[in-house]
Amino acid sequence: MAVWQPREDGLSEICALLEQQISPSSAAVDKSQIWKQLEHFSQIPDFNNYLVFILVRAQGKSVEIRQAAGLLLKNNLKGGYSSMAQENRKYIKSELLPCLGAVDRHIRTTVGTIISEIVNIDGVSGWLELLPALVTCLDSNDLNHMDGAMDALSKICEDIPHVLDSEVPGLAETTPINIFLPRLFQIDYHLFEQFFQSPHASLRKLSLGCVNQYVIIMPAALYNSMDKYLQGLFVLANDPVAEVRKLVCAAFVQLTEVLPSSIEFVPFFYRFCLFQPHLRNVMEYMLQVNKYPDEEVALEACEFWSAYCDAQLPPDNLKELLPRLIPVLLSNMAYADDDESLLDAEEDESQPDRDQDLKPRFHTSRLHGSEYFDDDDDDSFNVWNLRKCSAAAIDVLSNVFGDEILPALMPLIQAKISTSGDETWKEREAAVLTLGAIAEGCFNGLYPHLSEATFLLPLLDDKFPLIRSISCWTLSRFGKYLIQETGNPKGYEQFEKVLMGLLRRLLDTNKRVQEAACSAFATVEEDAAEELVPHLGVILQHLMCAFGKYQRRNLRIVYDAIGTLADSVREELNKALGVGFAPFAQPVFQRCMDIIQLQQLAKVDPASAGAQYDREFIVCSLDLLSGLAEGLGSGIESLISQSNLRDVLLKCCMDETSDVRQSAFALMGDLARVFPAYLQPRLLEFLEIASQQLNANLSRENLSVANNACWAIGELAVKVRQEVSPIVTNVVSSLGLILQHGEAVNKSLVENSAITLGRLAWIRPDLVAPHMEHFMKPWCLALSMVRDDIEKEEAFRGLCAVVKVNPSGGVSSLVFICKAIASWHEIRNEDVKNEVSQVLNGYKHMLGNSWAECWSALEPPVKERLSRYQV
Repeated sequence: MAVWQPREDGLSEICALLEQQISPSSAAVDKSQIWKQLEHFSQIPDFNNYLVFILVRAQGKSVEIRQAAGLLLKNNLKGGYSSMAQENRKYIKSELLPCLGAVDRHIRTTVGTIISEIVNIDGVSGWLELLPALVTCLDSNDLNHMDGAMDALSKICEDIPHVLDSEVPGLAETTPINIFLPRLFQIDYHLFEQFFQSPHASLRKLSLGCVNQYVIIMPAALYNSMDKYLQGLFVLANDPVAEVRKLVCAAFVQLTEVLPSSIEFVPFFYRFCLFQPHLRNVMEYMLQVNKYPDEEVALEACEFWSAYCDAQLPPDNLKELLPRLIPVLLSNMAYADDDESLLDAEEDESQPDRDQDLKPRFHTSRLHGSEYFDDDDDDSFNVWNLRKCSAAAIDVLSNVFGDEILPALMPLIQAKISTSGDETWKEREAAVLTLGAIAEGCFNGLYPHLSEATFLLPLLDDKFPLIRSISCWTLSRFGKYLIQETGNPKGYEQFEKVLMGLLRRLLDTNKRVQEAACSAFATVEEDAAEELVPHLGVILQHLMCAFGKYQRRNLRIVYDAIGTLADSVREELNKALGVGFAPFAQPVFQRCMDIIQLQQLAKVDPASAGAQYDREFIVCSLDLLSGLAEGLGSGIESLISQSNLRDVLLKCCMDETSDVRQSAFALMGDLARVFPAYLQPRLLEFLEIASQQLNANLSRENLSVANNACWAIGELAVKVRQEVSPIVTNVVSSLGLILQHGEAVNKSLVENSAITLGRLAWIRPDLVAPHMEHFMKPWCLALSMVRDDIEKEEAFRGLCAVVKVNPSGGVSSLVFICKAIASWHEIRNEDVKNEVSQVLNGYKHMLGNSWAECWSALEPPVKERLSRYQV
């Protein structure tokens, strides 16, 4: 069969398009047209052959054009490899392999990227020629070939490491990794000096990077060669190239994390013994590298201390290092001269927010039952750096060693805080940050000093904004101490000083300080709760003033602070309406409404809105309205009765983004609790949309939406009673499925599902009872985990009601019904207690002699708790 050859006219046309595409002089419109033409060419069956030909063989073209062809090829393969003709796949593979050793490194790395993509799609077994080609290049002694093979190998290891640790039919070494690992680090292998000890930094870096990718998954091939790998790491430990040292540090951190963890085929003690002889040397090395002038290397070394503590390795070795380690960490906590925060800190309130500043830093949507919800804080605004890593390490060390770190730490903190010159402000700031970092772990040891916490108060007025902002955060970290001391006059006076200091900083002219003060105040609100009540007037005045002066970015944080205040003082805020909040309640509500409606308009017509759509403003406004509803209770009626909130909220409940829906259903539930009549005109629509969330694909982002929708349905159900009937059957079906697959969702959703199911069963047992056999067991298990409160009482009213309607439907789950009843510490409501007793005694009477069999299956503590019901 003839080898494929390109047509000259087609080749020229594609090269010309690629040249225009990468040309900086091409206008945006031109690039769009060029891209459309390239997309059109992609429909031609052998178009990808042209691209690989240009990458590999178009020697007369610029490297940039050849690279562009290669990257376009990679993208085309990602989406269209499976539909390509077999002969075209074969041609592309055959052209790539000889180019592994291309003279130009840009071409080699592009080839490596494409090879990794094909392996990702087709696996190693789908390209049998690849492994021999890589081995030949590695063994060639030619730098270009070795570098090209190592580059391709490193990309495969990084993107799809498991592929090389999987068996390949017909391969003598069983798995590809058994071929490559010896070539990279074994001391007795003759090519060792060409890789871990290569004079070429690129080979040292690539080979170490490859092996490091396997530390986490720890294949047998690496585990069995651990001693040689460790020897190789120590050889590279003092490498003159910073990137290599960084990889050495990363390897030691990963080994610290992995070796004590669970690897099935070997016990922990044996695993640890492999690493333990080297541990002291590793720790000494990491301590020295923690002082390395290259911040990226020092950062990688700094990760070691938290990893060591998290792995619960013997603390004695680390304890000996503390007097030398702590000064290094504290030194690294000072701002670097090039830290972007130094520039941000100069922004005062007169400067408009930039668009890139508008990602919220503190806000998370409201989630009912969130104490059980594990949510990732995706805060890409704050780049992880040596300063933050060092602070995290001090925090972890304080939690492991407690007050034992204070003798080495406190003299340094006190010395730095006592400095007064402008040139030492970064040292003072780092000392305040350190105090905040150790607030929890060293609380007992710091306790005698905290009575003098007022020494931080002058720093709230420091001339340097970053000292003012970090002082806000540190004071908030000691909030619990300040609250518990309010019982004595001196402690109360100190709490008032801190409170007023934070409120004063809320109105700082610097945006960074505003942000820190508002966040710190929200933390104090949560800790102080009712202690804030005497100060509500002045608090509301400051918050409303901030509400009026903050720009877009910080406005989101003051929303949170107002909402948190409402959560913390609850009905006291309603009482404060006549005192401090009356002038502000209506403006706050109206501003939230205006923001939501403006953003809803901006979503479809930004020109008319005069603003770009940003859903975070909707989320924050909804959450603030939820906080007001919680805090004002029925007092919310005067604010919303004549508004169009109902229609606006319904639209938010149908939004395509999960965080908007999550907050919308939280507000729906809060309104259901305090003013259900307001939702009445569109009640069925609210219920139907909420029920649809329970049928949705419960991906991670949808779990919190389903959680709040489920809770809101339950809150509405107990208020509107029979009017919930049209959605009962569908909701019960969905909740039954959620309970049956409880391990796949978060605990909060399981518990809310159990409660809402019980509430619906209480209201319409006739609709629920026929289906109870399908979900009775997981329902009872979930109810067993719910804490004693009124929601659990209502759920048990439903359980008892369906059992009365369909007692035979509960027989197969009777043991679980008994355990659910036994989960109560005490049922305070006499009606519920009587209903539960009737259920148990009813089953005892119904089963006759079979009751003894059920009773014998219960654990003694369960029997003891059930005995109160005379069964």
